[in-house]
Amino acid sequence: MDILMVTPEVIPFSRAGGLADVSCHLALSLAARGHHLRIITPKYRGVLSAGHEITPLPIAADIHLSVNTRKAVFSSAKIELGTEVVFVGCDALFDREHVYGSEFGDYEDNAERYIFFSRAVMEYLRLAGLAPNVIHCHDWPTGLVPAYLKTTYRNVEPLAKTATLFTFHNLGAQGIFSHYDYHQTGLGWEFFTPKNLEFHGKMNLAKSGLVFADVVSTVSRKYAHEVLTPEYGFGLEGVLRERAQDTYSVLNGVNYRVWDPSRDTDLVAAYSPADLGPKARCREDLAGAFNLARDGAPIVAVVSRLVDRKGIALILEAMSRLLALNLKFVFLGTGEDKYHVRLTDLARAYPDQIGLKLSYEHALAHRIVAGADMFLIPSRYEPCGLEQLYSMKYGTVPVVRATGGLDDTVIDHAQDPARSTGFKFEPYTADALCEAMGRAVGVFQDKEAWTGLMLRGMSQDFSWSRVAVEYEKLYGLALGKIGGN
Repeated sequence: MDILMVTPEVIPFSRAGGLADVSCHLALSLAARGHHLRIITPKYRGVLSAGHEITPLPIAADIHLSVNTRKAVFSSAKIELGTEVVFVGCDALFDREHVYGSEFGDYEDNAERYIFFSRAVMEYLRLAGLAPNVIHCHDWPTGLVPAYLKTTYRNVEPLAKTATLFTFHNLGAQGIFSHYDYHQTGLGWEFFTPKNLEFHGKMNLAKSGLVFADVVSTVSRKYAHEVLTPEYGFGLEGVLRERAQDTYSVLNGVNYRVWDPSRDTDLVAAYSPADLGPKARCREDLAGAFNLARDGAPIVAVVSRLVDRKGIALILEAMSRLLALNLKFVFLGTGEDKYHVRLTDLARAYPDQIGLKLSYEHALAHRIVAGADMFLIPSRYEPCGLEQLYSMKYGTVPVVRATGGLDDTVIDHAQDPARSTGFKFEPYTADALCEAMGRAVGVFQDKEAWTGLMLRGMSQDFSWSRVAVEYEKLYGLALGKIGGN
């Protein structure tokens, strides 16, 4: 099968969040199964420093954005398994330090940036004479691609039998822009309606993907149900109910070549289910790195963006009670200034119990996951989540809120002690969080029971090879919708 992966971010060239990892690892897993993969993504500033040779392609396109015209230039690089990554270049739009915005907020011209990107994707296919079997679009910055395939490019013969899959990873971000930006799409105003791109008088790019794609997917079974409610659908729950028969869920996976404590070169000592002993050295290394008290109290890791939806406010509200449980905390991440300030104050007030690093460092994240005893993820909502999958592989027991992929992947100790892999709580309250952490501390005191939890988590298989099989099925369904092969 010939597959084009359209994504706004992909490692090692760009990364704002987990989508970058998903885009790369899913593509490589599909390539390993014999499919022909191309990935197409914007050429951000960081592309040139990613350590890959970038080759210019002999095509370019003038993209007409109403009264403005910008030139798209194309280049490419090869990654593993001969997979080609194609870059859409336009320095005025993409030569920036960050992907979607800076510490001051989203870039004001994001509508133009990703309208341009989607139109350039279609022009690349037309000019290169390519006709993939399936175009797999990820999140709102790619939402116009299915619309273009069904409208402007419907009579471009090579693309007549190309199907589309639109995957939404987080419906909290939808690409909602002023109706004044709509003219840049080049689409007729007959598509600016409540049944298509219009959303309360504005343009919604995620809605475009949901409406026009042949098949829709998201990243966990629980999240697929949650988004049908006003609380999690963010205004698109009606559209999703209309497309319920064409919507599927596939959990994200883990690259176990990178996340495996038995061969992780970032750790002070490797360990495995057959030999858990060296994990104690990783624990000592972590305590030393953050100057935590060297005692037997559990160390709780929080590796996260420090933003509202990740439940940081819930942790802060509960912190005095959590510290009273004799827990120690390590925080790694960046986000909103209000959380930087409060966590900094707490780390200064409790230097033996709270360690803090306001950054993201890949090697340090691995050391934290390996050295901690528990991994806390109290998200308000979490479409899939990867950190709980990493932590289980490292024998670090997750404590999570029962939402989205967190609920799908963690088996609660109270519900099924013999099969459990962690602890869950459902109400988004400090009381519920403290109750779950209290249960975890209680089981932690029972060495045999805790070791069982660790080993069951380490035995879980969330590999990308399994995920690729599920996406193959979705590609087949999408092709079936249009009578493709």
